[in-house]
Amino acid sequence: MKTAYHFIAMAALLTACGPKEQTAETVEELPIVTVGVASRTEVPQKRSYTANVEADNLNNISPATPNRIKRIHAEVGDHVRAGQELVILDSSNIDQLRINMEQIEREYKRAVQLLEIGAGTQQAVDQLKAQLDAARSQYANVLENTVLRSPINGVVTARNYDPGDMTGNLPVLTVGQLAPIVKVIINISENDLSTVSQGMPVEVTFDAFPDRTFSGKVQRIYPTVDTATRTFAVEVQIANGKEEIKPGMFARVAIDLGAQQNVVVPDRAVVKQTGSGNKYVYVLNGNRVSYKHVELGQRLGDSYELLSGIEDGDTVVITGQTRLADGVEVEVIEN
Repeated sequence: MKTAYHFIAMAALLTACGPKEQTAETVEELPIVTVGVASRTEVPQKRSYTANVEADNLNNISPATPNRIKRIHAEVGDHVRAGQELVILDSSNIDQLRINMEQIEREYKRAVQLLEIGAGTQQAVDQLKAQLDAARSQYANVLENTVLRSPINGVVTARNYDPGDMTGNLPVLTVGQLAPIVKVIINISENDLSTVSQGMPVEVTFDAFPDRTFSGKVQRIYPTVDTATRTFAVEVQIANGKEEIKPGMFARVAIDLGAQQNVVVPDRAVVKQTGSGNKYVYVLNGNRVSYKHVELGQRLGDSYELLSGIEDGDTVVITGQTRLADGVEVEVIEN
């Protein structure tokens, strides 16, 4: 005969074996994100490059053959003019060359006179003429390399020897032409080459003149690519009539390449991968996100121009990326 105790025990057993009620702790919460829309926008294509200023023309003042320096008539920073004597070298052998040249010249004139009266030969005249030409050339060469002159108007930018030194591999002086222009050489990418042309205006700034912008122009585009960097060298000329800009100054060159239609996303959508230079954006498809590697263009205030990776109209994650991975389901809330 069953007792009340048996019924109570059976009820307790059935209750223990029945379904359990789910609690909040047993439900896994989805990552919460906010989203925005990528849009294709006309973006001004301005490129900025850095370079060091160079003289428009640079001349190294050196003799053709090693010689001892007697005098130097210019110092670093001096303005010099074309044809001005800058360096006087030892001329101990020039007098002997001059005497020898004058002796041959007298013999040549005598041979010409003898030929005119029928007492000489044309062969003798021709031989002496050849000797005289050689002596004159040798004398002129030594004379030219005894007095070194500036070939241009410019400023002495370097001096490597003192009087009494023997000339060597370095130039005695270097003269740079700083007016009316100086130049910088920048390197542009292959992608931008087709948008850069000779005569294109540029803006140049210098740390030495923080509140000023100088005008320049593209003077020439070098025809070969640097295989290591995949860039082309471009020479930019800058007006420098007052010689304010000095060789070696650090310059920033800005070139306006027009405008281009590119996708733009909020800057918060771009995630930088730790330990690498990779950037990516999470795109929402339905209720899941996918990982997209992107190539950044310019920063535009609180947005980024994207050169690749995202399409116009894509829904991108703006916040909440810390818990995301490729293919993760998310919960979207209003931004």
